[in-house]
Amino acid sequence: MNETDLWQRLAEQKNLNDDLRREIETVFGTKGKKALAAIDDGKVLKYLDFFVVEGRTARYIVEDEFCTCRDFMFRGRICWHLLAVRIALATSAFVPVDRWYQDQVKDLSGKTRDLYR
Repeated sequence: MNETDLWQRLAEQKNLNDDLRREIETVFGTKGKKALAAIDDGKVLKYLDFFVVEGRTARYIVEDEFCTCRDFMFRGRICWHLLAVRIALATSAFVPVDRWYQDQVKDLSGKTRDLYR
């Protein structure tokens, strides 16, 4: 059981069956559990411009192999937000949002709020 094989099976099966869920939790531990919980709770949102993952205290933008959370920014390692997006992409288990995230964060005066909140 390794990470490469897991991603290959996810790409082939395109669904999160119980075996794949257990394997995700085995390979990624707590991060895997958090990523699956975010997917199950509909907290992985695919806007027209970015993926956004709703965490406990904030929303995080995920694009390609980058996340705006502190774990990724300061420690330079994979975070559960990035993992959730990878899994959601492989299985189409995200919530599509038919608007630009940048428009979502504009306040009434037209100024852009901090995208990391």
